[in-house]
Amino acid sequence: MIGFVKGRIAGIKEEYVIVENQGIGWQIYVPSSVLGGQLHAGEEVRLFTWLHVREDILQLYGFLTEDDLDIFKLLIGVSGIGPKGALGILSFLSADELRFAVLSDDAARISKAPGIGKKTAQKLILELKDKFSLDEAFEKKLSHNDQNETGAPGMAGTASDDAVQALVALGYSGSEALQAVRKVKADGQMDSEAILKAALKFIL
Repeated sequence: MIGFVKGRIAGIKEEYVIVENQGIGWQIYVPSSVLGGQLHAGEEVRLFTWLHVREDILQLYGFLTEDDLDIFKLLIGVSGIGPKGALGILSFLSADELRFAVLSDDAARISKAPGIGKKTAQKLILELKDKFSLDEAFEKKLSHNDQNETGAPGMAGTASDDAVQALVALGYSGSEALQAVRKVKADGQMDSEAILKAALKFIL
């Protein structure tokens, strides 16, 4: 198995990049979100890879982080989702966004990914929900944004305040976060995690 490929980007195509390493040009399929400006011809890159083997073809799929690769492997383990479908999901949703969509049962958001209908999104949630936890989702998200010192959950405040701060940490605007939390109409028994999960359903 090829764990990663490191080299110079020799070309960027519509669905893949060509990474030159020791005179060999590796054709590696990557999420379109990566092709949209994160990679540039001539620069050095390291892509964590997964090799798709069929009788008639060998294809390499690559990701900028091991976390993205791990999510990709989970996605292709869902019945009805192949490598191209998994790549399409990760082109539309980041690994962090997908975790929270699964944990909040947000099939509507997942079904907006290319080639993923509502039934497939619901199946994805059913098969992956027990593989994620809210604590892990927060930990991963905050580790990806460790350069930011604001918006971290767990700061002093009410449960609703913490939920708003958590949504801001996920990349939503303050107004979007506040509006979503207000729609929850939380009672005094709901903690910040419960409010967050409910609020995520109101953000499409």
